Amino acid sequence: MSEPGGRLYVFGSNSSCQLGLSHREDVSVPTLCPVRDILSYEVPSKIVAGGNHTLLSFRTGRIDAAGENHDGRTCFSAVPSHHGLTRVYIRTSLSSNSGPGLMNRFLDCSATWEASIFVDPGQRVYSVGTGLKGELGLGEDVTSVKTPTQMKDFPPLNLEIVHLASSMSHTVAVLSDGDVYGWGHARNGQLGDQAGMGTVWSPRRIAVPFPAVRVCCGREFTFIVGDQDEGECIVLGSDKWNVRSDAPSHIPDWKDIGATWGGIYVLFRDGSVRSWGRNDHGQLAPEGLPPLRMMATGSEHVLAVTQDQKLITWGWGEHGNCGPDTDEDGDVKGRWSEIKIEEESSMTPTAPVTAIGAGCATSFVWCT
Repeated sequence: MSEPGGRLYVFGSNSSCQLGLSHREDVSVPTLCPVRDILSYEVPSKIVAGGNHTLLSFRTGRIDAAGENHDGRTCFSAVPSHHGLTRVYIRTSLSSNSGPGLMNRFLDCSATWEASIFVDPGQRVYSVGTGLKGELGLGEDVTSVKTPTQMKDFPPLNLEIVHLASSMSHTVAVLSDGDVYGWGHARNGQLGDQAGMGTVWSPRRIAVPFPAVRVCCGREFTFIVGDQDEGECIVLGSDKWNVRSDAPSHIPDWKDIGATWGGIYVLFRDGSVRSWGRNDHGQLAPEGLPPLRMMATGSEHVLAVTQDQKLITWGWGEHGNCGPDTDEDGDVKGRWSEIKIEEESSMTPTAPVTAIGAGCATSFVWCT
């Protein structure tokens, strides 16, 4: 069990305060983010980001949010854009751990470009924000809600959501029986062939030829994997950048998976990485990459921690999300860049990195 407390460092795009800082300027060096009640936190279990907002989920069930909020996507009332990370509360008709009508503990979350999705301990799913292509999952032609609203009849009775992932305009959930459901933009087949009408307005089952375990979403595709030992996998959706045609048939011994808007990444138990897809900004794993302990995939960049505890990044970094060491186009291309975290005092040893996240030109590092 990790000791409580830690430091959150952020860098990258910040025009809507999505880094949780007290200003709107992009930053290219890891910058300490003020987090309320920091000593009560454990290591984040998940860091996700939409186009201009961020959700930070902790193992205790707490979720903090920052960034664009004109449509309620970060769950703050009457605040168009929020400075600083603040705890998410959802008003419900049920009594909860935080009192009648308030929910402040969650099992999972994800973010599309302009919306947020939350799963509470009772397996109720809520969405909030804007979704012109069904991203909210609340039924036909529901494109905006400013307060978190529960999806109807999902997940199915006696089933639980075990993994949830979103990209720009679609969301996919893996259930406890291995079934997969999705909603949102579907024109390219990213929600299965049967969903080819263009928009799926509420959760719909996706046919997958094996029990699913994990999922990740690119801009126009979905990557679903099964048992870690067997390594069954499938790519649904567009074959742009050859994300389907270059995919392996199996990925046994996978440890983690991720997707940028145009590429797919598999981290294996031995620390090696296999990636395929878009590479015009150096998004794919560079040759000679050292063994990794963890990775996080953003819209067009990757953040990772090596097995010898170095923090590295590569890909498109125009907004500072790959650090200051980029080429004239803002890329870290054909190589990786090591990111140094400067502690407040030179006498303080650098704390180990215990969690990372990457969003739309944003990077997040948790040290304990």
